Amino acid sequence: MVGSTFLYRPVNQAELDLIAASGWRAFPPRLPEQPIFYPVLNEAYAVQISRDWNVPYYGVGYVVRFPVDNTYLAQFAIQNVGEAHHNELWVPAEQLAEFNAHITSLIEVIHTFKRPT
Repeated sequence: MVGSTFLYRPVNQAELDLIAASGWRAFPPRLPEQPIFYPVLNEAYAVQISRDWNVPYYGVGYVVRFPVDNTYLAQFAIQNVGEAHHNELWVPAEQLAEFNAHITSLIEVIHTFKRPT
């Protein structure tokens, strides 16, 4: 496999701040109660999570997009967790630093959602 695939991730403000602190190059380590890092395979699913779950819980939600090396991604099976478009990859928390090393460009914010005032 050659090239990169864009993945998406819904994040809250605290996680976005840590991504920004990395120079937009890495996701922060998982918390002890978070054994997996789950980037999603399509923008619509990331938007749904951010808008429907993060905004009610945190008051704000973001969707970030980032490319990852295809050869590295091949080791992860696609996990479907609901509807046809609810596809994600399950990266063990202890592999997140390695995963971050295979992000091929900057992580970028593509959507912002806020609780209505």
